[in-house]
Amino acid sequence: MAVKKNDVIIIGAGIAGLVAAYECLNQGKSVLIIERNTKEHLGGLAKLSFGGMALVGTPLQRRLGIKDNPAIALDDWLSFADFGKEDIWPKHWAKQYVNESEKQVYHWLLGLDLKFFPVVNWVERGQYKRGNSVPRYHVLWGTGHRLVERFEELLKNHPRSAGLSYLFEHKVTDLIQENGKIVGCIAEQENTIRKDLSFFADHIVVATGGITGCLDKVREHWHKPWGEAPKEMLNGSHPFADGLVHDAVKRHGGNLTHLDKMWNYAAGIPHPKPQFEAHGLSLIPCKSALWLDHSGRRIGPEPMVTGFDTNELCHRVSQLEKPYTWQLLNWRIAAKELAVSGSEHNPMIRDRKLFSFLREVLLGNHRLVRQLQQENDHFIVARDLRELVGKMNLLNGDEAIDYEVLKHEVTQFDDVIKRGKGLWNDDQLRRIQHARGWRSDRVRTCKPKPILDPSAGPLIAIKLRLITRKSLGGIQTDLQSRVLDTLGAPIRGLYAIGEAAGFGGGGASGFKSLEGTFLSGCILTARAAAKSINAGV
Repeated sequence: MAVKKNDVIIIGAGIAGLVAAYECLNQGKSVLIIERNTKEHLGGLAKLSFGGMALVGTPLQRRLGIKDNPAIALDDWLSFADFGKEDIWPKHWAKQYVNESEKQVYHWLLGLDLKFFPVVNWVERGQYKRGNSVPRYHVLWGTGHRLVERFEELLKNHPRSAGLSYLFEHKVTDLIQENGKIVGCIAEQENTIRKDLSFFADHIVVATGGITGCLDKVREHWHKPWGEAPKEMLNGSHPFADGLVHDAVKRHGGNLTHLDKMWNYAAGIPHPKPQFEAHGLSLIPCKSALWLDHSGRRIGPEPMVTGFDTNELCHRVSQLEKPYTWQLLNWRIAAKELAVSGSEHNPMIRDRKLFSFLREVLLGNHRLVRQLQQENDHFIVARDLRELVGKMNLLNGDEAIDYEVLKHEVTQFDDVIKRGKGLWNDDQLRRIQHARGWRSDRVRTCKPKPILDPSAGPLIAIKLRLITRKSLGGIQTDLQSRVLDTLGAPIRGLYAIGEAAGFGGGGASGFKSLEGTFLSGCILTARAAAKSINAGV
């Protein structure tokens, strides 16, 4: 069945797709967006994201006394990326990102009446490799929810809105190629008896996300040097992020690269209201908590502490005997440090309630701690350590945790704290002090105090699993977001943006991300595609 031809078809209505549609409308193009999910899910994962963006050399950084520039940022990027000689386009995109993020993302979003919270956080500080040498993590005021909401408004009220149409609940299964050019795509309606529909356009843009919503694909492409994937994982993406269009691109000659590079998290818990199998929530785990293995022993010899090297945390969890870990903490630590990654559990930021947000930061986010206690059996609260151990073993249905073993671990840590700051020779305490040295992170990081201190209770244990999130690899593209074939030549009429393109070049982050490069990577690649389409390239 043939339908009206558009100038541009965008496959996927995540933030990359919406930005590309907006830019194409600005250029007078007619646009059709084909989205596999329902209209209520417009914006995809971006709508549920925290809205953090790693940006380089912004006025906000300068106001906070942060000296940053593209040269420093690129050096940091390369320290984590571990690019190979063959990674020509990922390197180009990394350089493009650090040079253009201020103008093409920060100032552009400000010009669209979006705002950033006036703090810059310091994430992915690195370990033996440097990581972010300065704070770069900017947070959108209103989270990713506001970002998506704003682009919905821009598209709905656009002077050329008549040139935009949507087709929801249809999945693209293949592309249409004629004389070496991609001229359309084939789609079918979700959850119906298959009936292929053909759609045609001068330009086809793939914006379908990555592969981490399909746990089978995650296991298939698991980074081989790490061995087997954990037997139990949670899905922090969406089942529609299954690489279906990646496969179609490959059939038509497109090059897929670095699918074994993924940005997962080590601290996932089951979603209290799951929408699909293995649906999980990604916690931002507490720096001051003790991270334990299945037996209640502290994971070492180097302690696991969030905020320094997320990729390495996932690596270490994947090597453990059991596919889960525990964090042991108390209410004082949880109220100050614990967070859930995303807009759903951050209503004060999402809904831009400044006073309420500041109150939670200054007085502790007791609302969130109580919510997690009520909603999730993996979030255990107890009056004392013996009761806590009993509840932990009850959840597991075994006696894996011995009270005396766990008591020894936490008492040993507490004793170091009691010696006084000048005698803290525990690397976790050193990292906590490093985090507290930056003012934006100090307000969210506890001053060390014994975990078993009665005044800081009750005690909390959280059972965690590795949770999938984003694909760092994907469809290889050039700096115009044109899809490249296996020989490095552009495939005419075909573009890939956002996570589908590995945030640029089929893997701009390389092996590890500096965090916060995803939403901004979606914007940069989408704008590059629209510019290329307008130029007829």
